[in-house]
Amino acid sequence: MTKDLFERIREEKGPIGSWADKAEGYYVFPKLEGPISNRMFFNGKKVITWSVNDYLGLANHPDVLKADGEAATEHGMAYPMGARMMSGHTKYHEQLEQECAEFVGKEASYLVNFGYQGMVSAIDALVGKNDIIVYDVDTHACIIDGVRLHPGKRFVYKHNDIESFEKNMKRAVKMAEKTGGGILAISEGVFGMRGEQGRLKEIIELKKKYNFRFLVDDAHGFGTLGEGGRGTGYEQGVQDGIDVYFATFAKSMAGIGAFFAGDKDIVQYLQYNMRSQMFAKSLPMPMVKGALKRLDMIRTMPELKDKLWENTNALQSGLRNAGFDLGTTQTCITPVYLKGDVPEAMALVQDLRENHGVFCSIVVYPVIPKGLIILRLIPTTTHTQEDIDETIAAFTAIRSKLESGAYKHVDASI
Repeated sequence: MTKDLFERIREEKGPIGSWADKAEGYYVFPKLEGPISNRMFFNGKKVITWSVNDYLGLANHPDVLKADGEAATEHGMAYPMGARMMSGHTKYHEQLEQECAEFVGKEASYLVNFGYQGMVSAIDALVGKNDIIVYDVDTHACIIDGVRLHPGKRFVYKHNDIESFEKNMKRAVKMAEKTGGGILAISEGVFGMRGEQGRLKEIIELKKKYNFRFLVDDAHGFGTLGEGGRGTGYEQGVQDGIDVYFATFAKSMAGIGAFFAGDKDIVQYLQYNMRSQMFAKSLPMPMVKGALKRLDMIRTMPELKDKLWENTNALQSGLRNAGFDLGTTQTCITPVYLKGDVPEAMALVQDLRENHGVFCSIVVYPVIPKGLIILRLIPTTTHTQEDIDETIAAFTAIRSKLESGAYKHVDASI
């Protein structure tokens, strides 16, 4: 007899799912309530919130709420109905695409409904069975899933390791010579876990030696890095060398949606070949008009980015001065590295939230190696020096308890 499909699912819940009974509702799927800001409510208590990607504080900015509300009142959430290619196209979608392209210095851009879905679909559209992909091992899950769909060969290089990149590029060249295909290299502008910038400049320099095209996911760099928040390519002075540029509205823009930008013919190819967009309903009007307003604010209010970096520098310098290891972050993303096992991590996070009023994301095995804990903080323009001081004091307290072994026998079940 064949095995019942659900028998395996019930027996093998997955590395994260195996913790579901103990973690759900607190460590995973937690409920943060109240207006998105530096302090929100968790389990009925107000906590300093370091886990939302509202970098520029636009989520509840009065001008943004006004624009979103007026668009919803005028159009509702349904308009336009249908996929862009059939009946879901408007002048506002075109306007947003034009403004996004101009902002990031590209000839054209194409809106997608969601960053994750869009990236998976774009990779699927850009490469065929004879083409080769070379990608960073630490790229986001949306890139990994897009690569998994690729029917051809793929080579993965060590994280931000140019020697490894070139070694795998040589392998890709040999393979492409056999298949008659091309090569797509993929990196992130900012790696969301460690906060490192991708080594875009060095990779683009290698285009002089090897014939490949370069796709960059700049979800965390857009709005936070470079001249006027134009992204990591501008930060490193190599935007022209990025062939396909991607950014999402879900971080600095505090919205929904994303876009790809590049040469007009490549963008047009994506418009006509990205299945996730060809067969999906168009981005609703409140999100489109809301994104136009947010983009205008990023362009015209440089003080937002300035404040973000003022807070980032205060947080990171304060933590380093207190002896914390932040790794090699070069961006606003602030990972704090500690040593401990998963039960200890759960106990210290509960202590942080319940006794110190600090809410941040926790990263443990299997996402990172066993014995390591990352507490990941996302500073925003809405944070204050008081938030920073309280957080550093709380981290100092929990580190002392962790190092003393106080969390080893704590029951962190909720």
